[in-house]
Amino acid sequence: MDLSNVTLTQLRYVAAVDRFRSFRAAAEHCHVSQPALSMQVGRLEELLDSTLFDRSRQPVVATERGAAIVAQARSILREMERLGDAARSSSEIAGRYRLGVIPSLAPTLVPRFLPAFARAYPKVELIVEETQTESLLSRLQGDSIDGGIAVTPLGVAAVHEHELFKEPLFAYLSPRHPLAKRARIRQSDLADEQLWLMAEGHCFRTQVLHLCGADLPRAQRAVRFESGSFETLVRLVDAGQGATVLPELVVQGLARAQKARVRPFAPPVPVRQVSFIHVREHLHRPIAAALIETLSTATRGVGEGRASQRVVPVVDGT
Repeated sequence: MDLSNVTLTQLRYVAAVDRFRSFRAAAEHCHVSQPALSMQVGRLEELLDSTLFDRSRQPVVATERGAAIVAQARSILREMERLGDAARSSSEIAGRYRLGVIPSLAPTLVPRFLPAFARAYPKVELIVEETQTESLLSRLQGDSIDGGIAVTPLGVAAVHEHELFKEPLFAYLSPRHPLAKRARIRQSDLADEQLWLMAEGHCFRTQVLHLCGADLPRAQRAVRFESGSFETLVRLVDAGQGATVLPELVVQGLARAQKARVRPFAPPVPVRQVSFIHVREHLHRPIAAALIETLSTATRGVGEGRASQRVVPVVDGT
């Protein structure tokens, strides 16, 4: 079998098809037409004398042999990236880095660090994608992203966690809420309250339910609305409906009148632990170190001055 005509472009295309489970989505991601991508994948299949994808299924899935070849393609692409890193000056921080950020952190954290990072490291092509924790872990282990920012501890053996900060959580109450008379809120005070929550799939939702000891099936309500946006949850509370829980970075961005509706929790103050996560120690180490330094500088002061804290688990039972 002559593999001398296999190209890196073909390997990138099959990796993209496997990631997106779609030839159309893979072509959009690779900025080529779908016929061009399909033709290159077909040529690779001819060279390898193997059918890599079952095109009769939607979404597209790799065949048994195709899955092994895709894994090897990713390994080759990784090694090519390492070759590029080695070819650069050891003092130069440059190259492409794909960073995943969970949705409950992205709106407040990305604007804090991204402009400073872009100014300090203009030769780094930083691609930031918003993705939920489960997808973030899967993509890290599948090498479609290089690092991530998530709430930890995750308890995944293959994932390295570098803690950035512990972010306190606060209660946010509607203007006439009975608990608004209190200077501090006990976590148990919210157990039977009408809480507006993040939608399913967001780790912050699980944290809030764990924090308050809430049980949605038990607390049936006439109206339930779940959102992927803190802004929407805040507006619901502002309209005079119930309460929600907000992280400190969200609280910092509230208007003065809204901050009057914020109540801290009584000690031990619940916090969410935010970390930079990655799988492979050696991959893009200078860029990862630069990101950690920039993130640490951008979040300096978050959660400081609170001696008694309790990290809220990311998932129940952790």
